[in-house]
Amino acid sequence: MLLKVKTYGLLAGRPVAIIPFEVAKWLNVHVSERIRIQIYDKGKHRKEVIAIVDVERGIKNDEIILSEEIILNLGLKQGDIVEVLPAPMPSCIQNIIKKLEGKHLDYEGVFNIVEGIVKNELTEAEIAYFVSGMYTKGMTLDETFNLTKAMVKVGQKIKFNNKMVIDKHCIGGIAGNRTTPIVISIISAAIKKLGIDAVIPKTSSRAITSAAGTADVIETLTGVEFDTDRIKKIVKENNGCLVWGGSLGLSPADDKIIQVERLVSLDPKSQLLASIMSKKIAVSSTHVLIDIPYGNGAKVNKIEGKNLAEGFKKLAKKFNIKLRTVLTDGSQPIGNGIGPILEMKDVLSVLKQRKIRPIDLEEKSILLASKLIEMIMEEQKKEQKTLKSVKKSKKFLSQSPKEFAIKLIEDGSAFEQFRAIIISQGGRIDESKLEPGQFSFTIKSNSNGKIIHIDNKGINYVARMAGCPADKAAGLFLHKHKDDVVKKDDEIVTIYAETKEKLDYAITFFNKMNPVVIRRKS
Repeated sequence: MLLKVKTYGLLAGRPVAIIPFEVAKWLNVHVSERIRIQIYDKGKHRKEVIAIVDVERGIKNDEIILSEEIILNLGLKQGDIVEVLPAPMPSCIQNIIKKLEGKHLDYEGVFNIVEGIVKNELTEAEIAYFVSGMYTKGMTLDETFNLTKAMVKVGQKIKFNNKMVIDKHCIGGIAGNRTTPIVISIISAAIKKLGIDAVIPKTSSRAITSAAGTADVIETLTGVEFDTDRIKKIVKENNGCLVWGGSLGLSPADDKIIQVERLVSLDPKSQLLASIMSKKIAVSSTHVLIDIPYGNGAKVNKIEGKNLAEGFKKLAKKFNIKLRTVLTDGSQPIGNGIGPILEMKDVLSVLKQRKIRPIDLEEKSILLASKLIEMIMEEQKKEQKTLKSVKKSKKFLSQSPKEFAIKLIEDGSAFEQFRAIIISQGGRIDESKLEPGQFSFTIKSNSNGKIIHIDNKGINYVARMAGCPADKAAGLFLHKHKDDVVKKDDEIVTIYAETKEKLDYAITFFNKMNPVVIRRKS
């Protein structure tokens, strides 16, 4: 059937076609089923997109409304003619059913599903079945290896030819916790000072359910979306970068699966492992550190964290990646600021070693950096010739990793490296522009007592109600932390927003969720 294209600037996040009721009836397709949309280019080569169907009675019977994803893919414009045909059920559905039945999937079966996800052949409901199968039936190490390998194959890759390509990652879930900019600054400064053949190209995420992702925070000072060539240039200049990985298509299947996981509130262990490892492999990482926060309010408890750590180690070994894990306290937010600008202010206060700064954020950043420096030291012990001089090598190796990390912060090397990265990415550090939202409200203690719990999920949710991460200036500032003793009328949390309406909304949810629990003094 031939139909005329109508464009309305519809952004659906996936290929979506809206067809007339009578056309749907003639094609025998229903809402959320699939159709094939075809055109022929000047060379008479067929181009095709599989689209999800929606039905509308108010459209003329010779028209079709296409989402921008299809318009751009096929190079269409208003009034173009396309051929519309029913689409068969994707072959990967049978493999999803196998996983739901608890059967083992070989590489071909896993790749079949991953490829179907990337090509938009699967609906969100079908992807949700796959996620459910992973969650309820689990995946063996071989299946997780196959899932990781498939995710890498269907995505883009960045090749760095250095002897060490270093990376760090946190499994997430902790409010604040903006260690990445500090750790990358320390390590890139260490690489520069030592003259070793290493880089730390950090591709970070945006917020999914938290108040801010690292990319959202860095964006308060500079750009984070670049192509591969520009990223390589930034890394060559500074031994590192702080960019958004989503614009690179490093693991597109993972991004689509994560969207569905958020809808169904499921986070299968195998998917978490494959998600993180696929993105490390895509940037040719050789040495990786995984931060696994655990505790009340974190994604995992201590036992689950240890099991997850073992999974990462086994998977990394299969890909010949040197990987370490560190289990950290995730029972409360890290740092004082929650939200893009407020978290950047925390980062700068640590890097600039200001008298008033979040010591918990500093200590955790030094811990993570020292673990990576330890990995660097091990490599240098094997091959001291990679340094500019044996004398410099011996001096470096005589220090403890923690001492070296602290020194790089205290002497300003880490901050200078951070500033260099920001400038290379097209920005500058102008703290006069890092002002929180103009509307604010401070929550005070209504009694004497002690703070016994600060809920990460609740804090993140309230920050999002205030406007995070889209409103960079929105967020929360924690005046107090877990185990702090408070008096009546002490300031506990200040909520910032860019509009009065969002502030009121956030206050309502704070009072409803009560994310800061105070035990009254008897």
